[in-house]
Amino acid sequence: MENRHRLDSVFPGKKRIPEDFAPPPFIDQCEYLAGGVIHSWPGPFQEVVSPLWVEEEAGLQPFCLGRYPLLTERESLAALEAACLAYGQGRGRWPTLSVEERIGHVEGFVARMKERRQEVVRLLMWEIGKGLEDSRKEFDRTVQYIQETATALKDLDRVSSRIVMEQGVMGQIRRAPLGVVLCMGPFNYPLNETFTTLIPALIMGNAVIFKPPKLGVLLHRPLLEAFRDSFPPGVVNTVYGDGPQVIAPLMESGKVDVLAFIGSSRVADILKKQHPKPHRLRSILGLEAKNPAILLPDADLDEAVRECLLGALSYNGQRCTALKIVFVHARIAEPFLERFCAGIDRLKIGMPWEEGVRITPLAEPDKTVYLSGLIADAHRKGARTVNADGGAVNRTVMVPAVLYPVAPAMRLYQEEQFGPLVPVVPFHDIEEPMRYVMESPYGQQVSVFGTDPQQIADLIDPLVNQVCRVNLNSQCQRGPDTFPFTGRKDSAEGTLSVSDALRVFSIRTLVAAKDTDLNRGLLNRILRERRSNFLTTDYIL
Repeated sequence: MENRHRLDSVFPGKKRIPEDFAPPPFIDQCEYLAGGVIHSWPGPFQEVVSPLWVEEEAGLQPFCLGRYPLLTERESLAALEAACLAYGQGRGRWPTLSVEERIGHVEGFVARMKERRQEVVRLLMWEIGKGLEDSRKEFDRTVQYIQETATALKDLDRVSSRIVMEQGVMGQIRRAPLGVVLCMGPFNYPLNETFTTLIPALIMGNAVIFKPPKLGVLLHRPLLEAFRDSFPPGVVNTVYGDGPQVIAPLMESGKVDVLAFIGSSRVADILKKQHPKPHRLRSILGLEAKNPAILLPDADLDEAVRECLLGALSYNGQRCTALKIVFVHARIAEPFLERFCAGIDRLKIGMPWEEGVRITPLAEPDKTVYLSGLIADAHRKGARTVNADGGAVNRTVMVPAVLYPVAPAMRLYQEEQFGPLVPVVPFHDIEEPMRYVMESPYGQQVSVFGTDPQQIADLIDPLVNQVCRVNLNSQCQRGPDTFPFTGRKDSAEGTLSVSDALRVFSIRTLVAAKDTDLNRGLLNRILRERRSNFLTTDYIL
């Protein structure tokens, strides 16, 4: 009953919260950024309630962190107009700056961003329940991503800094921006995954409107001034509020050129259908996934258990790359379950700032109700919870639950749980998990655990035609950020990595001329006198 004991005392009294991690004073965010101005909003507002409950004299109480603006269509369209004006149909200051100048603006922003690390990290803990180590890692990884993006653009620009001669035609091929980009990130990585679209969109010369996720809004507030001061007016704009009120008008206007959205395919479909000219809309989408692990009979169990624990339960399993279903060969199912459950028993349940904590409160309201419903459905259809206290709940905290044997008739077999539930499916024939992968509507990643080179090779060849990353004896994951990150089927559209993101937010464009004396003289003068920011042979060091 170790987990139950920890669960009963998981939420602290205010006096037990270390001073460095105490909740911030009430954050009354009445600001939003549009057209280079931080505007004040008179109301109405949305309250932000932390998933971290606090013990008061009257008992456990939800903690209100602050509030943010519920803007209307009017403010949303004003932000759009500011972005369109900044882009200026390609004639604005930002899209016509040199690559080196845009990199300078982004580097200036990241320097300002690093000054607000402590505030952002604390809000990651209190807004979405992310552990201290993971919150620091998310911030630092985001800073590193921005720096690597700037470096990658320098590399890309160096390759383009020459005139190509082909069949009597001179040309220079570079990448140009696309226009106005709408960025919407997810709650589980509200900083990192928002910025993995926002930053490459910006650095390539686009104007951006971004809406923070519904959970994880306030943590962006400390960066508003840095955005305002680091970029020309209208290049970065923020909108807050309900999607139908502030996002639908943007899409319906037809003025959004790129949709960068990380969330559910249901919402992505709605957004794309709202655009009146879908053939002109470029979409970069990170959507659902139900990544399986496949444990072959010769798998190294110690390695498999360690990686599956990390893959299934890091940040409570609230990651698109999480392992969300585990197929285990029947021959090793019992020893796997025994070791896996023992590993879960050792996971520390607690508050984000506690040392070594692994399971923290769930960010989404009523998430434990949904997860409990999945457990009940699995129980009714023949599965059992095999770890002690699995599925026990205290407010927003749930003890991870291992369900076995999970079968196709159960909701947990098909639905992406996005939480600390681990469905385990026994199999006798490798065709069973392979059929699951092939019939799944998702195609992001898979993890395969085994030691036979021929059997692994036989699985790799068909799996790479179903998913976009096959992980050998390791959990599914996004990094390193230089690797492609995408998916097949309903899991993604477009590819994100440091270099791929630069390409998806731009288009190859060239200046060409016949190789004549007139044109050679013309190009030479433009290049020698540095009259163009696009047509240039300058080499960025």
